[in-house]
Amino acid sequence: MNLDRPVDRPSRWLRAAALSAGFVAVLWLSETIDSFDHNRLDAYGVRPRSADGLWGILFAPLLHGGWRHLEANTVPVLLLGFLVLATGIGRGLAATAIVWLVAGVGVWLTAPANTVHVGASGLVFGWLVYLVLRGFFTHRAGEVILGLTLFFLYGGLLLGVLPGQPGISWQGHLFGAIGGGLAAALLGRRDPA
Repeated sequence: MNLDRPVDRPSRWLRAAALSAGFVAVLWLSETIDSFDHNRLDAYGVRPRSADGLWGILFAPLLHGGWRHLEANTVPVLLLGFLVLATGIGRGLAATAIVWLVAGVGVWLTAPANTVHVGASGLVFGWLVYLVLRGFFTHRAGEVILGLTLFFLYGGLLLGVLPGQPGISWQGHLFGAIGGGLAAALLGRRDPA
């Protein structure tokens, strides 16, 4: 099943860049609104094993625990979001949906009770793993080279899936990464020869 209709490469790259930049604009807008609202939007993050916390699966990646948290995620979201979308908008959006859902559900099921988890870093970890693994499933040399390059440059980031730093949702990182691997496996098999 082809998730993308044929589009010339420059047009697809421009659309990928516009979507990545637009998503980052939404993140900055939501943090601006949250700041003016005394950070009350953060309550819409994932709250593990709480019925109301299920809404966080949808909203948590759009919310951040302050400007420094958002600043730390901005460049990786721009870069990795662009790379995920650049080889196909439909496939990139499908990969994003898988990562978003797996990260949110994983946090909801496994994170400590009475905590709130927000931020796009689950997407960042998922996109990174997706990009690293995608070429091995699609058997495209360019995607394998991109994956190896990203692993060489950013592979150390993947240590963030391990418990460690207080206040950091390693569960979000771990399940984002798992979602990225799942997306690479599922969508790579659907890639046309």
